[in-house]
Amino acid sequence: MITERRREMTMAASSRAAWRKSSHSGANGNCVEVACPAPDLVAVRDSNDPAGPELAFSPRQWKAFTQAVKRTPR
Repeated sequence: MITERRREMTMAASSRAAWRKSSHSGANGNCVEVACPAPDLVAVRDSNDPAGPELAFSPRQWKAFTQAVKRTPR
């Protein structure tokens, strides 16, 4: 049920979402964009394919993901 709700919200809200590019994006073209089209939704997409698929996360899931990325050695 929650997954379906996120999918519906993403489709309905993504066109008016304020997308922002990752601050870690460089000139290599491997970039993602993030938007919060609703209070309980974080959407992510490939900046090279803005009309392509989007991933939807709850704020809790997004926080867990970003914390794990920050802990990963580069």
